Parts: sequence; structure tokens; C-alpha cells
Amino acid sequence: MRASRFLLPTAKEAPADATVASHVLMMRAGMIRRVAAGIYTILPLGLRVLRKVEHIVREELDRVGCLEVTMPMVIPAELWEESGRWEFYGPELLRVKDRKGGDFCLGPTHEEVITTLAASEIKSYRQLPLNLYQVQTKFRDEIRPRFGLMRGREFVMKDAYSFDLDPDGARESYWQMHEAYSRIFARCGVTFAPVEADTGNIGGSLSHEFQVIADTGEDALATCTNCGYAANVEKAQVAGPPLAGLTSAGARQTVSTPNVGTIADVSALMGVDPKQFIKALVFETEEEPVMALMRGDRDLNEPKLRVLLGVDDLRPATPETILRVAGAPAGFIGPVGIEGTRIIADHEVLALSEAVCGANAVDEHLKGVVPGRDFTAEAADLRIAEEGDACGRCGDSTLSLRRGIEVGHIFYLGTKYSEAMKATVLDTNGKATPLEMGCYGIGIGRTAAACIEQNHDENGICWPVPLAPFEVHLLALGKQDEVLDACTALYDQLQDAGLDVLFDDRPERPGFKFKDAELVGMPWRVALGKRGLESGMVEVMERASGERFDVASDELVSFLSERIVPARRGDLA
Repeated sequence: MRASRFLLPTAKEAPADATVASHVLMMRAGMIRRVAAGIYTILPLGLRVLRKVEHIVREELDRVGCLEVTMPMVIPAELWEESGRWEFYGPELLRVKDRKGGDFCLGPTHEEVITTLAASEIKSYRQLPLNLYQVQTKFRDEIRPRFGLMRGREFVMKDAYSFDLDPDGARESYWQMHEAYSRIFARCGVTFAPVEADTGNIGGSLSHEFQVIADTGEDALATCTNCGYAANVEKAQVAGPPLAGLTSAGARQTVSTPNVGTIADVSALMGVDPKQFIKALVFETEEEPVMALMRGDRDLNEPKLRVLLGVDDLRPATPETILRVAGAPAGFIGPVGIEGTRIIADHEVLALSEAVCGANAVDEHLKGVVPGRDFTAEAADLRIAEEGDACGRCGDSTLSLRRGIEVGHIFYLGTKYSEAMKATVLDTNGKATPLEMGCYGIGIGRTAAACIEQNHDENGICWPVPLAPFEVHLLALGKQDEVLDACTALYDQLQDAGLDVLFDDRPERPGFKFKDAELVGMPWRVALGKRGLESGMVEVMERASGERFDVASDELVSFLSERIVPARRGDLA
């Protein structure tokens, strides 16, 4: 492609709202342009990268027998009502009406549509296993769209859905996709980690996120160097300390704490470390309220509590519910004397020897509270993992935290959707049984953006070969006809060898071309000017390392081919 005929609107500065590297560089490199908050036009350079990601995704999914389909972006409300998600999904679901007043939504995901298809088309176990996927535009009305393609409202996603006869088959399909995802991200040339994750509003019982490791990532990941355990902090298991003994415990006492309801204020008033406090939190579910207990300096991990309770709908209790459960307002409640309400305590709470908590009376707290003597509770891991916590998987090492960008997410759904939407299949005995399902997503644009987050420097992007919009950036330096003719000959030779080349033939100054080349970041840069023409040598530079080579013109094609062609398949070459 000749740059003189290519839309490449590079810029020295990015808009003020661009704060992370990928957003800044995609704007400056002329890859994307903002239309509205979280909605972008993808320009030719950006689209070439997205197509590279899509190509890798399609190759690896086709390799394991997945079949591509296309489903509508506009989905009738009755499908979402049938699954129970029309109201549950929340304000991220953009609801619209057609001219007849019918309710529809713009699809953020397609479990309902694909399950309806399966219900009508899969009749016998002989048709299983089956895995269908699409690469399609989605819309989620994010409350805070930001970071360009990292968290947009409209985005391109690959979503796949597996169907099996039984749980064993479904898990086999799940782990097959886990392996396919590992190959996909290895081929994309990014450093990534699959981590255990919460299932969120998709549902199911088994889930992994594929995280590109980057300091700018929104997600916190916990890893154990001893056993290799890795999980999102929403899911990370933390080992509890040993339980405290009761032999030296003194009597429980009531302390007046007028108008003091926060742990920080009560701590200051009583001169007690927040680590000795029991923080009581009341939540409501569809069935009954529950009280969760945390150490005063810790935060509750709500996804862990939701999974433990086996509920989708978990919300903080209203003041009226708290008063009914504990007999006092929030700030003065605790587990002592609570009856008829399920109490679940984090392991650290049950390890306290003499604790402070609310007395379930206005302006009063209790001190000298001993778990096991003064109240009983179920023990569970309820807290958010922190740096240095004991690994909950092996218990022999501590957890380290790092940041990641979620680029893929896989779920084992079980029969959550097939039962709700009556998607059954006849088994080997002729009995109708709900289909076992899994779903699997990859953010196409987010993968490209995450790659930039991992591969850039102060001058611009440093594309790995598999995702680079072009593999070679050929610069004609100077306006002499003989230089342009020589570069044109090299351009033709490189293209004939199957290399993807951007030929900067524009009548611009060399300094301008070099700056653009560093900004857009093709893996290999080739520069030829009058001096090189006279010597028969061209200057070749590898963008990522900055290493330079003087290569004879007649050896350029073989020099680049030997380095580019094996790199196209990433780590799987």
C-alpha cells in the first residue's frame, strides 16, 4: 500500500480525554476517531489490525471444529424475558422500541438468541457436541466509557457457544476452548495469563478470564508463585488464619458510643485497632436477608458471597431491613444476639480473640466479643485478596498482585439458559434433557488495544508481527526520481515475496517520515536515500529493539522474509 493513497491522519497530540497509552496512540496514529462517548469510527490502519485479530481467532476456532454463524444485533425483548435477564441485566442493556411499539434491545451478548436457535435445530444427541461462533458488533451502555477501545459502548466481539449432552462433555468442550484461547493470544504476540474469575451476570459455575498483563490494566490479579494458582481478585482464594483459643477471654462489656457509627471513629474513641473490629453487613436476596462479617480493616468481596449463597440477585439491605434484622441502624449492628438470620463470617473474624462490634442498640458497641462464645457463624472466605495474603489453594505461599486487561472470558453455563428457554435434546434413551452449554468471548478491539499497552515506547507503537497493520514500512528519503524508482522496485519485490508493505512515497521531509514510522510502529522499517542508493545498501531497523542493520539491496527480501514469516504465527511458529 502506498502511503500517498492511504488515509493516515497522524497527529502530534491526542485529545485531552485520551489518558492510557493505547487510546493516545490509536488516536495519534490515525487508527480511530471518536463519534460519541465510547463509540468510534475505525480507520483503515486500525481496521487492518482488527482484521488480523479476527483472522487468528477464526483460524484457531475453525481448527477445533467450531462453526461460524451471524446473529442479529437487534433482539426482541421476549427472548430476554424468557431467560429472566430483561430486568436483571440492568441499565447496560440498551432498550429500544420499533415503530409498532415492540420492545427490543441492542445485543450485548447472545445467549438468548443462540439458545433459541439450539432449541429449534438440535433434536438428537447425535448432533452433539456443537460449537457455534460469530464475530459481530455488540453494544453495552457503559456508565463510564473510557480508554478508547478498551472500554467502549459499541465494540466488536467474538462470541461462541458450545452445546453438549452432559456435564462431562460440556467440561471437555470448555477446556478445549481454554486451549484454543491460549493459542489465540500466544499467536497475537501478547503476554497473557488465564485466571479463575467470577461468572458475573452471564452466570454459570466455571469461568476463566484471559488477561493481558499490563500496568494500566483495570483488573487486579492474584497469583501464587508456589502452586501457579491465578485468579481475579474477585475470585482469588485466601487462606484463613488459625482459630483463636477461648481460655484467656474476659467478659464482654457494653461501651457507650454516642453519635459514633463508623469503624474509624469508634476506633479513635475506644483506642482499639480496626483489625480488632467485626464489621457487620446485611444483604438482601430473593429469599431472605443474610449478615456477612468482616474484620474492620477488610473489604467484603460481594461476588464471593453471591457464589456462596448461590444467588444472582444480591443487594445491600435497606435501612428498614437492617432495623428488622438487628434492631438498630447500620453502624451499631453486630452478630451478638442475632436470631433467625443466617450469619456468615470471614475466616479472619473467627480468628479474633477479643473483638469490638455493634451492640444492636443505638449509640452502643460491645468489646471483649469472642467468636464461638458470644455468637456462632458459618466460616467462609469472603474478603478481597491483598498483596502478601496466604494462598487459599496451596496455603504454602503468599499471593502477589499485578494488573491485567481482560481480553477474553470463558464460562461453563450448565443448563442455566437451556432450562429457562426449553432447549432440550433426546439422549441415548430417547429422554428429553436440557442441553449443557458454555459461552466464550473475545474482545477484538480490546485485544488490539491491550497489545499496544504492552508494546509501546515514548515514540509510539511497537507492533508484534502477527497484529501489525503492515509488516514492513518502506521509506523513500528525498525527492530524487532515482530514489523513488529504486524504492518502487524494492516495494514490488517485497510484495511479490508475500510481505505486507506500507510504502511511504509521500513528498515529505525524511524527519517527518521517520516520526510517522516510529508512531505507527511497523515491526520492520526500511529506509533508502541517495547515499544508500550510491552504496547499494539499505538501512533496516527492528522497531521493538531499535537494532539497525545495513543490508544489500539484493538481499533485502531474504533478510526480512527469514525474520517475518516465522513470526507471523507468534509463539506457535
